[in-house]
Amino acid sequence: MAAALEAPFGSTYFSSKPKPHNTILHSKFVAFPSKTFIFALRDTHALCAANSNASPSPPQDPDPGTQSDPDPTRDRRRVVRVAWEKIVRWSRSWRSKATTDVLQRTNKVVVLGGGSFGTAMAAHVANRKAELEVNMLVRDPQVCFSINKSHYNCKYFPDHRLPENVVATTDAKSALLGADYCLHAVPVQFSASFLESVAEYIDPGLPFISLSKGLELNTLRMMDQIIPQALRNPRQPFVALSGPSFALELMDRLPTAMVVASKDKKLANTVQQLLASSHLRISTSSDVTGVEIAGALKNVLAIAAGMVEGMNLGNNSMAALVSQGCSEIRWLATKMGAKPTTITGLSGTGDIMLTCFVNLSRNRRVGVRLGSGEKLENILSSMNQVAEGVSTAGAVIALAQKYNVKMPVLTAVARIIDNELTPKKAVFELMSLPQVILTLLSEENYVGLILRLQI
Repeated sequence: MAAALEAPFGSTYFSSKPKPHNTILHSKFVAFPSKTFIFALRDTHALCAANSNASPSPPQDPDPGTQSDPDPTRDRRRVVRVAWEKIVRWSRSWRSKATTDVLQRTNKVVVLGGGSFGTAMAAHVANRKAELEVNMLVRDPQVCFSINKSHYNCKYFPDHRLPENVVATTDAKSALLGADYCLHAVPVQFSASFLESVAEYIDPGLPFISLSKGLELNTLRMMDQIIPQALRNPRQPFVALSGPSFALELMDRLPTAMVVASKDKKLANTVQQLLASSHLRISTSSDVTGVEIAGALKNVLAIAAGMVEGMNLGNNSMAALVSQGCSEIRWLATKMGAKPTTITGLSGTGDIMLTCFVNLSRNRRVGVRLGSGEKLENILSSMNQVAEGVSTAGAVIALAQKYNVKMPVLTAVARIIDNELTPKKAVFELMSLPQVILTLLSEENYVGLILRLQI
């Protein structure tokens, strides 16, 4: 009885939910809704239960129709709404604190290269500020004339009009003179020779934002090494821009997210403010190695994914191959000092998914045609864009040997490109690799074991 008297109003006895109907208790509760009677009724109810050794039947609400049940859907929606409102408030708070004078202080941006991605980024930056001068240094006189005369890149974007403040030139001196930022969009294999030829016009303090992805074939260098060495300036400010981003969708202003990576945190934040817009989200990172190596290796993996598609091996094969390729990229990247979170993030897994699964990827298209039986030389001669994965494949394997990392999938791609293996034979050999049972192993032990496998 004492326990019943001490029961709180939030207990079972005073729940607002309908209970099994009890005619006597229900009628008394309606007739005498006073507080005194409620406690007396509870006393009586508990005493009857003790005498009968039966479970008590709780009193009923006065009228189940007048107090509706709590709506779980409404409660869930309220929780979601509150969570979203917190995110919005947090976002507004950060935006109000962010420095926005970078764009105001920028007068000229130069873009090295007139390819698809360089053109898309030139248009993006130009749209950020009408008074901004955006100079594209191109080597094709026809593309230069097309951009200046009709504001179209006739070779890559004949249907997309460029902003009026985008101008093109073949003169490196005029393009680089007075530039505040430089977007480097020259293919990796040609970057060193090109930069050496224009080094005399480049200011030692000019920040380079690299859009190029890949490894230099003979030296195994990435862009953060190529640029300062070609310019003979180890202090040349450098930022790597990477992430899942097709040039066509940037031109169409579709929502996109990318990463800028630099060892100089202040510079990374500055470039973030320069490039970020309502349709381009820019994150920052200090892991230059991770961002660059993921951007280079994903092109090789995309060729493998394309071959699976070209050979009609099915979705199971595609999922198995790409997940294995992701692991191989992570193994090598972490051995080189990259952070695992970078490889599983936007510039790693995000870029891999886009390049491996979408037909707009030129590396994937190369793989599809290889898997369909075409010769590599015929494929490359028919393309007007560079598929970096073709050149990078051999460099990746040399780099893997340097760091003692086994990469079965990416090695198979390199052998196919070197015409030492057919796609069909590669599939057979990969499927014949030893079955390795790994149970109850931590991530570190798992990676360590794989690296030591002699396969």
